[in-house]
Amino acid sequence: MTARVLDGKAIALQIRHEVQLEVAKVIEATGKAPCLAAVLVGDDPASQVYVRNKEMACHKAGIGSQLFRLPAETTTEQLLSLVEQLNNDPSVHGILVQLPLPKHIDERRVLDCVAPHKDVDAFAPENVGLMSQGRPRYLPCTPHGVMQLLHREGIETAGKEVVVIGRSDIVGKPLVSMLLQKSGPCGESNANATVTCVHSRTPNLSEVTCRADILIVAIGKANFVTAGMVKPGAVVIDVGINRSGDSIVGDVDYHAVKEVASAITPVPGGVGPLTIAMLLRNTLEAFRVAQLKMTT
Repeated sequence: MTARVLDGKAIALQIRHEVQLEVAKVIEATGKAPCLAAVLVGDDPASQVYVRNKEMACHKAGIGSQLFRLPAETTTEQLLSLVEQLNNDPSVHGILVQLPLPKHIDERRVLDCVAPHKDVDAFAPENVGLMSQGRPRYLPCTPHGVMQLLHREGIETAGKEVVVIGRSDIVGKPLVSMLLQKSGPCGESNANATVTCVHSRTPNLSEVTCRADILIVAIGKANFVTAGMVKPGAVVIDVGINRSGDSIVGDVDYHAVKEVASAITPVPGGVGPLTIAMLLRNTLEAFRVAQLKMTT
């Protein structure tokens, strides 16, 4: 068996085109464009590339963008002051604070400071709570991208056993919550899963992963998942992005697992492009939320 390759890049382009068409409609109706403000602290090379890609994606979609570059020595209080400024700026609809932040900055205080209706990353406690109750304002970008990928590739999660490797607040926990819901952004067929979350303290981890009809890997360790950890015929979604010399590799030993799985995402070109696509969608939705607030 050789797995079908799930082309996240192609799906991301499809979603970005859909957003572009919707943005054109709201500009025609209101005379205003959605605007995303990104804050970059320090000079992390990966973060700089990611922010630049977001700027380009916004431009292509017709979404305005602002970039605030701050030096690495910026204090928590200085960053909080900027976030509050953006919270109070009616021309800004979405705020993104690029992670990771320098270690001396209190990341949690900063993320909690972002106004919930401008929190297009969906990291704020209010938005996390709404999502867990199945009534999200916005969905976190990478997990939502995974759900869109599965849906648009015709892979249902309802009634399936899904194992998520990793329990981060950014990917693992939100994915577990979304998969457990009775319905979701892609309907009932892409919810209603039986979900197990495994992590570094899980004993006999491979015994659990081998039960999965769908295995989602977001642990941040290059080539962590081997062929022996995958149930034959399973769908494998690799969220990991790791540098290995001059190459980018995922959390899954791609070439080995490809011979066992029925479908698999590559790295790069799998989940990664969908993260930016869903950020654009959230920014558009944040614009709509702002317009609604103005009329009520």
